[in-house]
Amino acid sequence: MLKNLCLFLALSGILVGLTACGTSTPEAASHDMATSTEAHVPKFQQNFQIDKIASFDEPWALTQLPDGRLLITERKGVLKIFDPLSQQSIDVFAVPSVAYGGQGGLGDVILHPDFSHNGWIYLSYATRGNGGYGAEVIRARLDLSLPAKPKLLDQKVVWQQVPKTSGQGHYAHRMRFDQQGKLWISSGERQKFDPAQDMQSNLGKILRLNDDGTAADGNPFASQGGIAAQIWSLGHRNPLGMDFDQQGQLWVVEMGPQGGDELNLIEKGQNYGYPLVSNGDHYNGQLIPDHATRPEFEAPKISWTPVISPSSLMIYRGDQLEYWTGKAIIGGLSSQAIIVVDIQQQPAREIQRIDMKARIRGLLEAPDGAIWVLEDGEKANLLRLHAK
Repeated sequence: MLKNLCLFLALSGILVGLTACGTSTPEAASHDMATSTEAHVPKFQQNFQIDKIASFDEPWALTQLPDGRLLITERKGVLKIFDPLSQQSIDVFAVPSVAYGGQGGLGDVILHPDFSHNGWIYLSYATRGNGGYGAEVIRARLDLSLPAKPKLLDQKVVWQQVPKTSGQGHYAHRMRFDQQGKLWISSGERQKFDPAQDMQSNLGKILRLNDDGTAADGNPFASQGGIAAQIWSLGHRNPLGMDFDQQGQLWVVEMGPQGGDELNLIEKGQNYGYPLVSNGDHYNGQLIPDHATRPEFEAPKISWTPVISPSSLMIYRGDQLEYWTGKAIIGGLSSQAIIVVDIQQQPAREIQRIDMKARIRGLLEAPDGAIWVLEDGEKANLLRLHAK
């Protein structure tokens, strides 16, 4: 009787919170569905269409210029300007040299909030110097005066990971500007564990800076000076995606170790616990205490085991994809998926998972409310996801 009732409710598109029906949350329900376009999908999921637009060589990030063209980074050190209308792309000259290999190379790209007047863009990338490898961020003026030969002028390094270390992993180096014009940078712990808790290092941290790279006023550890003055939060592992919600709150998605990928709401001065706590364990089998064992550390709003391997994050602001408005949209690498999380619920819940059949590296909301999607790897596609 109960089983028949559950079947009727499911077919009617009604979300049921009954454990006896075999699922107690939208997250559990969505894991059973390959895409959101199948006829039996519950009504709370978003229908969409995906169009293939172009392909790129190991793309990592993208942003949109005021004229509608896209800036797209390729990990080997190429910055492209791509026109979605003509589907033509040109390379930008004078891009800094990058340390390509492992997870290293050219990374994120964003525009200064006043780009229309100053022409500034920001690039993050891996570099090699004394002590090994590390990420750095430059500010440069994108000169478009010669349409066939765009180039970067007046380059200035505004931030570096400290210290440089061996290996080429966990750079993170995502960037965002907030509504007050402050520059936020996510910094991975470079697979070195302890630096995430070391206030003399900016590894494993979320940083809040002025647009010239100096530490912003009001940071929680400003009184300590030096590197500590940059830090907004600590105890992060590999924070590969971040964005602000409509209330101006920062959310960060980060890779856990073996299990325990996290979506975190970032609070001023908070410690998120890595490597002292995690909902995953080390790859060598060594156990890490769960977040629940150490309540003094800030716990994730949602975590995943098995992992989704998050690569990117955007909070959807448009209304074209109406069921996603205000939701967190996460790109997944090993999961080969786009994961949608309702961050307005308590607790946060996964409400939709789209099987993309490819590793997803980057996401960007277009002005019309469509979503640009970058696949990962060689000959990776640029896709446009939009309402049917």
